[in-house]
Amino acid sequence: MDLRGETPEHPLPTLIWRAMAEGDLDAVAAIALIGFPDHFEGRDCFENRLTLWPEGCFVLADAGDKPLGYLVAYPWREDQAPALNTLIAAIPDDAAVMYLHDLCLHPDARGQGATGEIIERLADQARAQGWPALALVAVNDATGFWARHGFAVRESAAITDKLAGYGSDARYMIRPL
Repeated sequence: MDLRGETPEHPLPTLIWRAMAEGDLDAVAAIALIGFPDHFEGRDCFENRLTLWPEGCFVLADAGDKPLGYLVAYPWREDQAPALNTLIAAIPDDAAVMYLHDLCLHPDARGQGATGEIIERLADQARAQGWPALALVAVNDATGFWARHGFAVRESAAITDKLAGYGSDARYMIRPL
């Protein structure tokens, strides 16, 4: 019901975050293409991350279990980020942070508070596993969004060259846990 006590003409579907499965990868790649057309990453990249660190891979599914968003995170080196659309052989032995590789929602799922829920779930999980911080590379002028979720831009000579591959607005951000 809305504030007047009436049922909306188009009620929003129930959306839930769940573990990503291999059967979700085509949908994840399609959502990524919509959300990040200038930062292409193929299905094989998402499959690689799911294989390496499944506990950091989630999809936002509607009531019919159709994926409408995803989050991918895994342990990585502080002040570093993997190149876009590359496969990684293993989680580094010297990983020092939980790296939030990607968070993307289909336009139909935006505006319902789902991002805050999964970011906090990831933060709780990372804290419980002993990671001291979450890190990410913000693209598409998203630094304000990430700042509202506790991340701050970190200037680091170690990552400056890598950020160039992410675009001129890319910023490395970190959130202490």
